Amino acid sequence: MDVHVPRTRAAARLRVLPVVACAAVLLPALSACSGSSEQAEEPTRQAAQPAAVRQGSDLENDYQKVIKDVLPSVVQIQGRNELGSGVVYDTRGHIVTNAHVVGDEKRFRVTTANSEDVLSATLVASYPQQDLAVVKLDRAPKGLRAATFADSANVQVGQIVLAMGSPLGLASSVTQGIVSATGRTVTEGRSGGATGATLGNMVQTSAAINPGNSGGALVNLEGQVVGIPTLAAVDPNLGNSAAPGIGFAIPSSMVKTIAGQIVKDGKVTDSGRAALNITGRTVVNEDYQAAGVAVVDVADGGAADKAGLRPGDVITGLGGTDITTITSLAEALAGAKPGERATVTYTRDGKSTTVDVTLGEQ
Repeated sequence: MDVHVPRTRAAARLRVLPVVACAAVLLPALSACSGSSEQAEEPTRQAAQPAAVRQGSDLENDYQKVIKDVLPSVVQIQGRNELGSGVVYDTRGHIVTNAHVVGDEKRFRVTTANSEDVLSATLVASYPQQDLAVVKLDRAPKGLRAATFADSANVQVGQIVLAMGSPLGLASSVTQGIVSATGRTVTEGRSGGATGATLGNMVQTSAAINPGNSGGALVNLEGQVVGIPTLAAVDPNLGNSAAPGIGFAIPSSMVKTIAGQIVKDGKVTDSGRAALNITGRTVVNEDYQAAGVAVVDVADGGAADKAGLRPGDVITGLGGTDITTITSLAEALAGAKPGERATVTYTRDGKSTTVDVTLGEQ
């Protein structure tokens, strides 16, 4: 998919509120009716309704119940100049959001969905490599409700999902769609304060993700958060305007992994993100076409160092993937895990060479 994927910025002064989903609402068991004449006629009236009408009403009720259940777990986060959203991670007041929502700030004002009271919060840690961050309320209010995070390995293409937020400043807006794909790898831009991160295993959704949705929730019909809306695709052929129905969310399992470490240790101790442990830059050939990644620096004791790579080498392949840019290298690594073995193809002094590398951690 050849699209440029920018972050959905809180910087646009657009709030990101909750995303909610629906827990199935069961109809009352008819056998439990008391037997009054009015109740006895209810099955006949229901049966007279077209099946499509009854099913539509059931789904509508599901949506409304899940919105009611999940909305209290989503908050607004405001810094000095930016506005975004977050999802309550636990009842102690930890809130997970996007790293690009918090930016370089340390203190925030937080508003819960069911209160106008402004609460103060402090940054615990930000992990821009995965575009995630955790802030903590200075005082967790009574009744603060933590969201339930799904196992994103169980997310299936075609599942109905709801995204809720404040797109373009329209507070508490809800959009509906399906999971369009899983396992996508996308790269953020670096303009306007975006992290430039390459994010793997993303959930693609047709639910509208607009500026202001960042840091909110993408929720299934069981009321579980399946992802944190983070990116919306744009079409370069249309002046970088939004590509309708193509949005991306960080999968819930990754959210739990990163947020859990930040809550426990105050930092990310095991990212699960593979790395060569180099600093590199894109190089071009004589036709000014991107032709590989030049190794600028090698971390002592890192994966590349142990494999014998050194500054001046130009990486042109990783496994079975051609490497032409620093972005393509990041995308190739996004599909791997630390400790895995990979074959790196590189040129040195005009000669192409391969070497097996045990991948390190970012």
